[in-house]
Amino acid sequence: MTLNHVDVIIVGAGLSGIGAACHLTNELPNKTYAVLESRNTSGGTWDLFKYPGIRSDSDMHTLGYNFKPWKHQKAIADGPAILSYIRETAKQYDVEKHIRYNHQVDKVAWDSDLARWTVTFKDKIGEGSAMTCHFIYSCTGYYRYDQGYTPNFPGIGGFKGQVIHPQHWPETLDYTGKRVVVIGSGATAITLVPSMAKTAGHVTMLQRSPTYVVSRPSVDDFAVKLESYLPDQLAYTLTRCKNVFFQMILYRMSKRRPAYIKAQLIKWTKHWLGDKVDVGKHFTPTYNPWDQRLCLVPDGDLFRSLRQGSSSVVTDHIKTFTDKGIELRSGETLEADIVVTATGLELLALGGMQVNVDGKEVDVSDAVQYKGMMLSDVPNLFFATGYTNASWTLKCDLTSGYVCRLIKHLDRHQQQICMPHNTDNHLKRIMSIGLESGYVMRSIDKFPKEGLTAPWKLYQNYFLDLLGLRMRSVKDGYMVFAKRGSIEE
Repeated sequence: MTLNHVDVIIVGAGLSGIGAACHLTNELPNKTYAVLESRNTSGGTWDLFKYPGIRSDSDMHTLGYNFKPWKHQKAIADGPAILSYIRETAKQYDVEKHIRYNHQVDKVAWDSDLARWTVTFKDKIGEGSAMTCHFIYSCTGYYRYDQGYTPNFPGIGGFKGQVIHPQHWPETLDYTGKRVVVIGSGATAITLVPSMAKTAGHVTMLQRSPTYVVSRPSVDDFAVKLESYLPDQLAYTLTRCKNVFFQMILYRMSKRRPAYIKAQLIKWTKHWLGDKVDVGKHFTPTYNPWDQRLCLVPDGDLFRSLRQGSSSVVTDHIKTFTDKGIELRSGETLEADIVVTATGLELLALGGMQVNVDGKEVDVSDAVQYKGMMLSDVPNLFFATGYTNASWTLKCDLTSGYVCRLIKHLDRHQQQICMPHNTDNHLKRIMSIGLESGYVMRSIDKFPKEGLTAPWKLYQNYFLDLLGLRMRSVKDGYMVFAKRGSIEE
């Protein structure tokens, strides 16, 4: 077992991991780092998913990095364009040479006497090895890469067609002229349906309950105009601020005036679909807007497909699979050659790695998260998470900047340890990230808890985080700074 040492280990070479590495390069150029990636390529989500039409469900002026302007014309971008953007950024900041592929992190163990983490991992042939570092920055995302979620559908084993989960899409699949049923109503399903409908015989979206679906232009005219007059970075920043502001306004109004926002969303859907689809049955959810994430369709592509008849939507429950398709509780049967189970993700905290501090295993689900980026009483370990009501990268950029601030503070004071300490145990409660989606509720008990007040509470508010993570002092009364071997405030 060989042992190497760097200052910082970043776990994951996806959107947030590459971004974290760029922030380190910019702000801490004298620090050494390595990026450990479990797969054999970079890009994370945008390399893993290969299903037809894969795209962002946020605009790229907010999903993109704050330091790297998005230059493509389409603000709602497809997967290959996003992957290209990530890898172009990695090349620009010379990140690639720091990435170690096929390194699956299993366990991280902290030693306070040395102020050092030991990170153990397996390579592509399963052989164990390890590295040491002073800081760990987990950028693994929030779901399992090896499998998605598929319910136990009755009779599925007797179906004679193909059953495919979008997370494992066969690159050679030919669905030309085929009858396709897509089970689900989330972002993946509403992306797949109009894309497959272009060449399939017919595509049916089968949902148990409706989702709010909002159309948005794929091209941001405001951004295009700014880019013609202003320097790239300034135009990008202004567009980013505009989009963040409008996202926040919609979210706040959804929470304060849910009935009004619901009526407006349904009105817009009816404007797109007219009398071609029963909007009351298929696009009017029972829950309020932003109790679950709104689904975005660029240029109304799903609505256009439904109007043209190349696709359709059915709201019902599955009774059983048959050899030819799916029998519904209503008695209707959907015949299919291919069934796509766009039924969600399996969530996974910190990439599933085991955390050990001074010989004691940490129960991640019992820890309280600090500013959405550290765990109570766990030193020098950071993690990147995004917003549920806005783009993922907005929070990740802020977190990376704050990580660099903490490390700079330690260096200035010749200290080696930073650790959030929660003295108010009565603040603990089950983590709530503001969504009631099925994939969240299935696994929420495995994630860190949240407090009732700052810095333990997640506000899901970019401007509050901008103030707290960029402008306020890192010495807030909860963060403990110490030299190796001791914990002193």
